[in-house]
Amino acid sequence: MSEYNVKKLRRTHKGRIIAGVCSGIGEYVGIDANLVRIALAIATLFGGLGVGVYAVGWLLMPDEDHDTSIVQDLINKQQANRSATDWSGEQKPQQ
Repeated sequence: MSEYNVKKLRRTHKGRIIAGVCSGIGEYVGIDANLVRIALAIATLFGGLGVGVYAVGWLLMPDEDHDTSIVQDLINKQQANRSATDWSGEQKPQQ
């Protein structure tokens, strides 16, 4: 079977300044990360949308070393805690 080279949107370490969102988007789209940074800076100046977009990207884009994002890690942890507690509210022993 042949393997397909699938591009994945991830926060990168190469070119990272804060969290790697802009460098990850730039690498995924194939443009310079500084163009993404400039676009977010302009969006921030005109209404503050750039900060929100960056924050959402940071929460939803996984780091290149991980398979899941920060939000997915929190959801998985919450589900694990919920499954460890039975309906009476008592903790079940972890196996």
